[in-house]
Amino acid sequence: MTSLLPTSTRSRERSAAEVSEDLATRRPLVLLAPLGGVAAAASVLVVCLAVGVVGWFLTDAGAHGTPRDGLRAGALGWLMAHGSGVTVAGAAVTLVPLGITALCAWTIWRLGLRVGESVSGHGPDAVRIADGERDLTVPLATALFALGYVATAVLAARLAATSTSAPDTGAVVLWSLVLTATVGGSAIAVGSGRAAIWASFVPPWVRAALVACRRILVTWLVVSLATFATALVLDLSTAVNVMSQLHTDAGDATLFTLLSALLLPNATIFAGAYLLGPGFSVGVGTLVSPGAVVIGPLPMFPLLAALPESGSQAGWTTYLVAAPVLVAALGAAWAQRRLPTVRWEEGAVRGLAGGVLAGLFFGILASVAGGAAGPGRMRDVGPLALDVLVYAVAAFGIGALLGGLAMTWWQRRGAETDEDLDPA
Repeated sequence: MTSLLPTSTRSRERSAAEVSEDLATRRPLVLLAPLGGVAAAASVLVVCLAVGVVGWFLTDAGAHGTPRDGLRAGALGWLMAHGSGVTVAGAAVTLVPLGITALCAWTIWRLGLRVGESVSGHGPDAVRIADGERDLTVPLATALFALGYVATAVLAARLAATSTSAPDTGAVVLWSLVLTATVGGSAIAVGSGRAAIWASFVPPWVRAALVACRRILVTWLVVSLATFATALVLDLSTAVNVMSQLHTDAGDATLFTLLSALLLPNATIFAGAYLLGPGFSVGVGTLVSPGAVVIGPLPMFPLLAALPESGSQAGWTTYLVAAPVLVAALGAAWAQRRLPTVRWEEGAVRGLAGGVLAGLFFGILASVAGGAAGPGRMRDVGPLALDVLVYAVAAFGIGALLGGLAMTWWQRRGAETDEDLDPA
C-alpha cells in the first residue's frame, strides 16, 4: 500500500536532476563530436575572414580589389597557421604564424572540453573501467571531432586556393590531425572524466615528471618572451623608424601591429633558441647567437629591430647560456614543492625526466617556428632546430636534475623523524 502513496517533492526534484544530468552527459556522440570539430575550425576561420575584410578596407579604403580578396587573404592566413604555406609573387612563404595556431589550439581545447562533458555518460563507468573493461568513448569522439575539423579545413583550402597562391592541402590535413589528436583528444579525455581515471594508473613519479616538464617549459617561454620584449624596447626607436620609412597611415600601422602580434610566439621561440646558445638565422648564411652575430640586409619589419648589431658581441653575452640551466633548476624545484619527496633517487628521476621532456617539447616548437619568409636570402628563417633540440635536452636535463636533488635535500632537511625519511 505504501507504494501507492505520492513521493515527496524532494525525491521528485532529485530524480529530475539525475535525469537531467544523465541526458546532458549522454548526448549523441556521432552527431555532437563532428559538430564540435566543425565549430572549432569555423570559429577561428570566421574571425580570420573578418580581419581579412577589415584589413582590405583599411589599406586603401577599398579602392583596389573586392571584398572577396580580403576574405581570401583571411582564409590563407588561417591555412598558413596550419602549415599550408602560400606563394606570393612566385616566392614561397612557409613561415607559420604561431599566434593564429595558438588561438586555434585554445579553441580546440575549449570545445573539446564541452564535447567531453556532453559524451561523458557513454561507455562503462569508472568502476568497470578500473576492472579493465574496454572504453572507446574518447578515441571515437576524438576521431569524429578530427573528422569535422579536417573536413572544414579541406573545404577552406579548396575555396581559398588559386593558381598563384597554391596552399599545401596535405600539410593542412596533417596539422589539423595533430592538433585535434593532441589538444582535442586531451580536452575530450579531461572533459569526460577519463583522464582522471587513467591518471590513477600512472606511477606517481611519472605524474611528477610531467608537472616538472610543464613548469620548466612555461617558465622558459616566459623568460624568452621577456628577453625579446627587453631587446625590442631597448631599440624601439629603430622599430618606429621602420614604420615611418614605410610611410604607413593609421590603417597600415594597425595591420603591421596585428601581423607583429601574430608572429610574437615565433619571436619568443627565436629568443629561446638564442639563450640556449645555437641561435637562429634570419636569412641564408646568417646567424644570431650569443657568441656571434652575422646578418646582412633585412626587410623592413618592426620586430626585426630587436636583433643585435652584426659583429662581435659583448663578453657577458656568453654567460647567457647558463639561463636554461637555472630556469630548469628553478622549475623542477618549484614543481617538487607541490609533490614533495625525500627519496634521492625519486627526486633525481623526476627532475631529469621532466627536464628532458621539456627540452624535447621546445625542440619541436623550434622546428615549426621557422620557414621561408620570402625570396632570395629570406628562404631560411628560423632557429637551428636540431642544435636547439640537443642543447635544450642537455641544459634542461642537467638543470632539472640539480633542481630536483636540491629540493629533495631541502625536504629531507625539513623531515623531523626517521619515519618522514622512509615512509615505507
